[in-house]
Amino acid sequence: MPAEWAPHRGTWLSWPHNQATWPDKFAPVPDVFAEIVRQLAPHEEVHINVTGPEMAVDVLALLRPFDLPLGRVVLHENPTNDAWCRDHGPCFIQRAIDGRPEEAIVDWGYNAWGGKYPPFDLDDVIPTRVGAAYGIRVFHPGIVMEGGSLDVNGVGTLLTTEACLLNPNRNPELGRDEIEGYLRDYLGVTNTLWLGDGIVGDDTDGHVDDITRFTDERTVVTVVEDDPRDENYEPLQDNRRRLEGMTDQDGQPFRIMTLPMPRARYQDGQRLPASYANFYIANGVVLLPAYDPERDETARANLQELFPTRRVVPIDAVDLVWGLGAFHCVTQQWPALT
Repeated sequence: MPAEWAPHRGTWLSWPHNQATWPDKFAPVPDVFAEIVRQLAPHEEVHINVTGPEMAVDVLALLRPFDLPLGRVVLHENPTNDAWCRDHGPCFIQRAIDGRPEEAIVDWGYNAWGGKYPPFDLDDVIPTRVGAAYGIRVFHPGIVMEGGSLDVNGVGTLLTTEACLLNPNRNPELGRDEIEGYLRDYLGVTNTLWLGDGIVGDDTDGHVDDITRFTDERTVVTVVEDDPRDENYEPLQDNRRRLEGMTDQDGQPFRIMTLPMPRARYQDGQRLPASYANFYIANGVVLLPAYDPERDETARANLQELFPTRRVVPIDAVDLVWGLGAFHCVTQQWPALT
């Protein structure tokens, strides 16, 4: 599995339509997705799953004022249950056969984070539908796995969490060793690193893309909470301590950088999983969720230092995160075949 910063052919999105995901706050969400497309399309293709012709008309109407490059936005009539394409979208992998590059898709099983939000049957088949549309070979490991639960450096190392992958609501018959075997066989990783718990409010049971991310082969960026009274303080301290004892696939320690956590956000009394780690790396840009004007700039500056050849673009994610996810959760990269 190539690293996210490797050159992209494009990005996949599933257009939002499930109003129950954003109770009483769905109206601004399509505009947030339109802004994502506006930022990405000048740099790469944007492939959007829509439920049918009526949604396609609505999407094009939202995008038309942006005057985006022709051919950069491609709509696909692939019905979905929800918008979290990181978790139900195609996971692209690559290999060389007789010196020629070949791509494939891994279609992991998807059960809406342990059966929390049925139905999820339409989302579960999206990777196979994409493979059929483009004539790309599709592998079916037969286990549940979500894209947000793992992050790779592209040369053999993968980050994940015990809270998610060892949760019995995913693959109760599999232990740590068996799960590492699937990751090795289907993603080509040789070094799986396990963090502990995720952040408070994360209904995915601790996805790693809300806490710690690779930014190059030897660098990880992890969120930290400075207030010892905050519920996230100790879990994030524990993850940082674990990182300090970890090494890459070659036995080398990582360079560990940090991002702040935004101040706690609540909606209807519920703590939201707002995190600056849920950024998305694309060609030329990094999309950073913005929640907190006093801390957004610190997060932007820290990430800009790590991505000097890309422009870090903060986008307001306050409405989006009421659905319990941000920009990494709704995107899935399509690596260029090189």
